[in-house]
Amino acid sequence: MPSDLLCAGRVVAVTGAGRGLGRAHALAFAAAGAKVVVNDLGVRRDGRGPHHPATGGPAHDVAEAIRARGGEAVAHTGDVATDEGAAAVVRTALDAFGRLDTLVNNAGFLRDRMLVNLGEDDWDAVIRVHLKGHFLPLRHAAAHWRAETKAGRVPDARIVNTTSGAGLLGSVGQGSYSAAKAGVVALTLVAAAELAGYGVQVNAVAPAARTRMTEAAFADAMAAPPAGAFDAMAPENVAPLVVWLGSAGSTGVTGRVFEAEGGRITVMHGWRRGPGEDTGARRTPAQAGATVRRLLAEAEPALPVYGAR
Repeated sequence: MPSDLLCAGRVVAVTGAGRGLGRAHALAFAAAGAKVVVNDLGVRRDGRGPHHPATGGPAHDVAEAIRARGGEAVAHTGDVATDEGAAAVVRTALDAFGRLDTLVNNAGFLRDRMLVNLGEDDWDAVIRVHLKGHFLPLRHAAAHWRAETKAGRVPDARIVNTTSGAGLLGSVGQGSYSAAKAGVVALTLVAAAELAGYGVQVNAVAPAARTRMTEAAFADAMAAPPAGAFDAMAPENVAPLVVWLGSAGSTGVTGRVFEAEGGRITVMHGWRRGPGEDTGARRTPAQAGATVRRLLAEAEPALPVYGAR
């Protein structure tokens, strides 16, 4: 790879990289000069179904596609929502390429239900893959980078997490997914603060794109455009931002959340204090209610939940 590419010399691990957004990220990092660990468990949209632990499946397909284009990649088919699987992602990068510079947490699946119909097992499965599946790879990568720092080799490391508009605003029929993705935002903010001393920057991206996870729920909005037209919902539109955030070029950018859709990138402001009032004394319930009414009249209206009528 030419040495002037944005990620030349960097080693990047992408979870859930066998299809959709993760695949686009892995291919884009390789095109930018990175060596890539392609993780994917090879399951269906709902997290069930076939798993290809040895030589087959989407992780191997993407790794082979990268190698066919002249890049370097290895496949990893472990479950990143387990401690061993998450540790093995980091170990695979170190064994194959001798280092790890960037972790992109992207693995996930959906089991959509309205709250009154959402079973405990489905809740647990979605929280597990999205939230625990972010935490465990992050923890193992951070432990490696902390050890490097203590050995006098401070890294220039990056973590890019994947949240969602559902996590920022909520989404009807996606209570578990929305809760998990909101948790990813909080995890991102904490990790950015805690890991800064180890040379690690942590950001999150809320993408909108046509993938297996979105095409069934938003079939009309996610439809492919006519031939030759700009495909605003292509996963490849999100990948450039993720590649930049995962590169050394993003120095100084950490603890941020970005929306990415089509040609648009938006910096999300998140929760900020709005109007407030301090009486210096305890209120009665009626007084508290009156205060809330006054403050809400001064506040910006809340953005609607996706799918709300």
